[in-house]
Amino acid sequence: MFEFLFKQQASQASVAGQPSPGGSQAPLGTPAERRAAQAELARNLAGDEAAAVELILNSEFADVRLAAAEHVVSQAALEKVQQAVRNSDRRVAKLVQGRLDAIRHVQAEQKQAQACIALAQRLLADEKLTPNLVADLDRQWKVVDAAPSAAAEFTHIRDALGERLEAQVSLQRAMIDALAVLRKHPDPVELERLASEHAAHLASPERGSLPRHLLNDFDAALAAERAAQQPAAAPAAAVAAEAAEAERVPAKGAAASAVDDAAPAPGASAPPVPPHSEAVTHADGHDALAARPPRPPKEKHKPSPAEQEANRQFMDLVEAMETALAQGQLHIAAEHDKTLKESKTGRLSPAQAERLAHARADFKRLGDWARWGGNVSREELVHAVESLPAEGLGMSELAKKVGSMRERWKALDGVSGAAPKSLWEKFDAACTAAYAPAAAHFKHLADERHANAAKAQQLVDEANALIAKDSAQLEAAGGAQVDREESASGNLPHTHDWRTLASSTQRLRQAWSRLGTIDRKDKKRLDAAFSKAMDALMAPLDSQRKIEVARREQLIEEVGKLNPLDRHTIDTLRRLQESWQGHARALPLERKTEQALWQKFRAACDQIFARRKEHAHAADHERKAHLHAREAICAGLESAAFEGDDKAVLAAIGKALKDAAAAWHASGVVPRASEQKIDQRYRAAVGALQAQADAIRKRAGAAQANALREKLRLAQALESALAGAGEIDSADWNNRWQSLAALPAEQERTLRARFDAALKAVGEGAAARSDYAGQLETNRQRLLSEVLRLEIMAGIDSGAEFAKDRLKMQVEVLQSSLKSGQKPASHAAQFLALCAMPALVDARTASRIEQLFRKTGAEGK
Repeated sequence: MFEFLFKQQASQASVAGQPSPGGSQAPLGTPAERRAAQAELARNLAGDEAAAVELILNSEFADVRLAAAEHVVSQAALEKVQQAVRNSDRRVAKLVQGRLDAIRHVQAEQKQAQACIALAQRLLADEKLTPNLVADLDRQWKVVDAAPSAAAEFTHIRDALGERLEAQVSLQRAMIDALAVLRKHPDPVELERLASEHAAHLASPERGSLPRHLLNDFDAALAAERAAQQPAAAPAAAVAAEAAEAERVPAKGAAASAVDDAAPAPGASAPPVPPHSEAVTHADGHDALAARPPRPPKEKHKPSPAEQEANRQFMDLVEAMETALAQGQLHIAAEHDKTLKESKTGRLSPAQAERLAHARADFKRLGDWARWGGNVSREELVHAVESLPAEGLGMSELAKKVGSMRERWKALDGVSGAAPKSLWEKFDAACTAAYAPAAAHFKHLADERHANAAKAQQLVDEANALIAKDSAQLEAAGGAQVDREESASGNLPHTHDWRTLASSTQRLRQAWSRLGTIDRKDKKRLDAAFSKAMDALMAPLDSQRKIEVARREQLIEEVGKLNPLDRHTIDTLRRLQESWQGHARALPLERKTEQALWQKFRAACDQIFARRKEHAHAADHERKAHLHAREAICAGLESAAFEGDDKAVLAAIGKALKDAAAAWHASGVVPRASEQKIDQRYRAAVGALQAQADAIRKRAGAAQANALREKLRLAQALESALAGAGEIDSADWNNRWQSLAALPAEQERTLRARFDAALKAVGEGAAARSDYAGQLETNRQRLLSEVLRLEIMAGIDSGAEFAKDRLKMQVEVLQSSLKSGQKPASHAAQFLALCAMPALVDARTASRIEQLFRKTGAEGK
């Protein structure tokens, strides 16, 4: 689409008439025009991504590529542009890379969101849904930056999971409450209601979430309560009969009273009564109860106020333990249970003892449940840690992940109890394996910091060594004071290498700036040591540089005092420049100071040359006059126009070129700045006229070549007609010959003789025609041999069918060239001799002759 914008400038050969390698189209214009055109295209892209990509790939201007890159947004187009400009345009590559990273981040987030949604769907379909799996799902979703549609889908599934969890909690709570009511020995009606509710619980969709031990406990309690209520009617009837008998027999009152004393307390289960207990008597006929001596009444123990307070605190702890269990705070319940075991209290009532037993049973059940859930969570942690190496995380993120996994394991230990040893060893091995790359990476970083500290210490040692070496050199030269005196006199001391010292200090500073990270405990010490060494090293150098600055300013003053018109000024100025360079080599100054002094020195020198240039301005007028004369010559050649036939135009072009050359050489010297440009213009004008003349000559040669080809074909066609049986109209053939353009004398004479010979044979009768046709057929083989010989000499392939004959002919041609001492004829002369040979030709031979015609240059090349 934009190919016309990116054509390169044509070569000089293209100006002379030769085609340029870049193609036949002309370039658009100057770089400024191309930039403006491409910038306009970039502004008019209007979101056309394909056009923007093509403009980026073909544009030669960085700002145009950057403007077009703003319209590239799809991943495929961004990757194509990144591949093309990665090593050529940093700004476009950075922009494209940022957009690709954003797209890939969104794709990764979408992929993670879909994975969370798929996991949520699997959990929703799982019959044995557990809260820890839903908690893990929530933690995974919390770090996902999902799209609104995915978030809505996940929220819908998560609400369904929450409803299932609430149903599970409600079902378990109902079972726990029903078991608590069952353990309080309900009446038969309440017992049947609990049994029907239990059947409904077993039919619930969330039945799989009920702990097995809870079901077993409920079934066992239900069976025991039913067994206890079945014989309750018989003991009640026996007690009523015994009471009636006691009224009739006073002697039995004491026994009945003793039986009442032995009766169980309200709320306690009655002991089993043997059948027919009311009829059990001794052998002598007396009632067994009457024979039993009465029991003395037991004295009830009255607790003291301290025991009552201890009992109250004990039951408060039991209530706190029950509350913690109801809220699922197992660790708090464990602390309360531990306190209960360590505390001392008085005697508990049966109801309190049963309440404590129920609380500890719930604690044990929840502990088992938490231990099971903790082990499931630990298995998930092991699986998550084992999958960390495949995620390709960064080292810091990997370390954080492994650390968080270990913290979660510790948290599970506090909530669910200690893990099995085998599971802990598996988790620890997985963490160690997952953390191994991060450990190696951090160890590598630590090694790098230690290596950088060692490099820093080496730089400090090197600076101290340079200080010692510099002090030794100053002492050998007579001390620092002698150095300053010699420097003040304008002569740098040769015994002290200031240049090496300056380059060494610069190298040390650059090496120190390129040092990597160093441990904080070493960095402060090394920075202080290096700064101290560099201050000691730079002190004499700074003093010497101050002296050198004064010397440079003195050189600038000497340049300002020179007379620009003096003939020796240039030599003096050159000597001062050499002195400046010598001082610069001996002791380089700070870059900023060096640049400022050099600008002042250069400005003083430029002022000398400017005044000398003004003095020589008069001589430029003559050179400009010569330049105007040569420009007129070039303009005359460029505007020259010639009329007439080709011969007259060629003569006029030759005369114009001769006159222009004479006038050009008669003109004088032109300004040096314009000499190359005017010479190029003159050569271009001369080249244009010569190209015009060459084109005229080429057209004339091409016309002659076409005429030669047509007349050769006409002669071949006449010979083919002569060999046939048809009638030949000689007048018609002569007219066709005359209609063709005339050839040069030798070519015209040769082909006309061949054509006239064929017409003569036609005019002399059938016998002469038959004889000439036989001669044509006889010359066929000779013609083929001559064609093969010319193909060998011209280097043209003859075809596979002539391979054997060509090999034989090559040997003959080689032998002939070795034996002959004369210079061989040109290819054109040999081809003309071939054209003079009358012979019949087929299509294949005619094609080969055409190929020879093009190769030998018969077309006027």
